[in-house]
Amino acid sequence: MPVLPGSPPIDVTLRRSARSKRFSLRVRATDGRVTLSLPLRARESEGMAFVAAQEGWIRNALSKRKVPAMIAFGAQIPFEGQLRTLVQGTGRSIRLEGDSLFVPGDPMQVQARVKAWLKVRARDRLVAASDHYAAAVGRKLTRITLRDTRSRWGSCTADGSLMYSWRLIMAPPSVLNYVAAHEVAHLLEMNHSDRFWAVVTQLYPNWQAERVWLRSHGTALQGIAFDTD
Repeated sequence: MPVLPGSPPIDVTLRRSARSKRFSLRVRATDGRVTLSLPLRARESEGMAFVAAQEGWIRNALSKRKVPAMIAFGAQIPFEGQLRTLVQGTGRSIRLEGDSLFVPGDPMQVQARVKAWLKVRARDRLVAASDHYAAAVGRKLTRITLRDTRSRWGSCTADGSLMYSWRLIMAPPSVLNYVAAHEVAHLLEMNHSDRFWAVVTQLYPNWQAERVWLRSHGTALQGIAFDTD
């Protein structure tokens, strides 16, 4: 991996694309990864010269990046759109009481246990929502998988397989339902044409507010420092 020298040095991920006509840089808000997109035939040396010329912008963007929230007792995490305080619990199971999430066991395992708990709830909600919308359009699902994706909240394949980010369980239920309706709509239209959006509107009227919520708050959800899958 090429490195931009300096204090500190910065790793640069290269991404070649047939669609890239020029050099472009991105600093990911969630983890600070610096990515250089470049045309297929461009020289790496030319790309890194471009990076060096943009060093000031890169370091400024990194300095403004918020430190990810850490998962520990006393911290708050969103669950179904509301902040819940992590509290030392007893017994064997995590339980939600009001605005408190009681987590038993070793404090060093809080992150892993909360993540596992969220993923179970996410699967329950997403399977139920996906089945509901699939039934509404007369289609069957073949598989639902959960991942910790950074570039998209969901996807659909032609064979009826759906993928979702489990972090959707931290968003309001209406947002989760919109994403499920969006992906199920792809079972009929594998595109984002007017016909596709007509299906989304049929399944989830007034979806625009949920889409705006994701654009405004999605980065914050992805910035919560769970380990990645």
